[in-house]
Order: sequence, then C-alpha cells, then structure tokens
Amino acid sequence: MASTRPMLSHRGAEQLGEGVVDRVVLTPEQIAARVQELGAELARDYEGLNPIFIGILKGTFIFMADLVRATPIPLEVDFLAISRYGPTTKTQGVVRILKDLELSITGRHVLFVEDIIDTGLTLHFILRTLASRQPASLRICALVDIPRRRLVELPIAYRGFTLEEGFLIGYGLDFRERFRNLPYLGLLSERLLRASGSASR
Repeated sequence: MASTRPMLSHRGAEQLGEGVVDRVVLTPEQIAARVQELGAELARDYEGLNPIFIGILKGTFIFMADLVRATPIPLEVDFLAISRYGPTTKTQGVVRILKDLELSITGRHVLFVEDIIDTGLTLHFILRTLASRQPASLRICALVDIPRRRLVELPIAYRGFTLEEGFLIGYGLDFRERFRNLPYLGLLSERLLRASGSASR
C-alpha cells in the first residue's frame, strides 16, 4: 500500500522547486513503492529480533519515518547527530558526534538507515564507531546509492535505488538546510551547484 502521508500539492512542489531542481529523478510514487518493498523485506529478515533502526539527523528523518511505518514488526528507533570536519586529507570522512544514541546497541540487531551513500567515508567512520559497541549484527539500508563516487567499500544489505552522479535534494535531503520538504528527489540545478562549489555532501 502506498504511503498516505500529507505532502505538498503538485503545484506547491513545482513552485518550491522552481529554478532549484533541474529535473525530478524519483517521484513520490516511486519512492513510496520502493519503501514499502524494503519494509516488507526487513520485516521478513528481522522477524522476532526486535531490531534497532538508527539514522543520522537530519537528512534521513523522512525516509526513516516512512521505512519504520512500512516495517510491521516490533522495533526501536534511535538517532545520531554529527558534524563533519573540514575536507582535508587527514579529516576526510571523520566526524564529531553531537548527539549520541540513547539506546544501548550491545548485543542488539542494528539496522543503520541512510538516505544517500556516495563516497562512503563518513558512513565508514560511523560504522566503525557502532561496531565497537558490539551489536549482534550491523547492516546498512540506504535509500539511494551512488557507487561511482565510492572511495571505500561498504556492505550495503538493503538498497532502494542505484543512481549515477548528482546532487539530490528533497525527501529529507537539503541544500543549505532548504528543500527537505520536496516530496520527490530532484537534481539540484547546475547553476546552484556551481555557485556552491560542492559536488557531494
């Protein structure tokens, strides 16, 4: 069953994304259908295990909310908040934890829910931190995977979509803290991308 959450009207979404989105990559309907499929798969794999779903604020909050509602088994939810250090050779992918988990994951089955994975450096660092807490299992569920930008290999157990290069906004993903509320995933306009000087998050 498709998600019934309220969202921007078609015209409202067009207006919000006007001049910002070059094109829609994934429609609300495509996202909702795939999230339902992921939820059904997770329910089968984690039945009877009472998993903990963990996400990073803020980008994953919409995907996490939809995924949890699509997974009809007992589970728990927790969040991390992080700050990335400057993009130098020594600190690339290294993060500072601003908000740690409230739940203990020792001996628990953990699903790390990620909105988008590109280079994988930040996620690799976080997974090492979580693995040191000795969970019973630790798997990754990503809404979007961009493997062409990968700099470190990651064992992604559940994948929503595999896409090519592109700076995506909408469905929780932002550009300078804006446009998270677009109901679709769209490509940030080349004009804005060039002006920002950033090709990745």
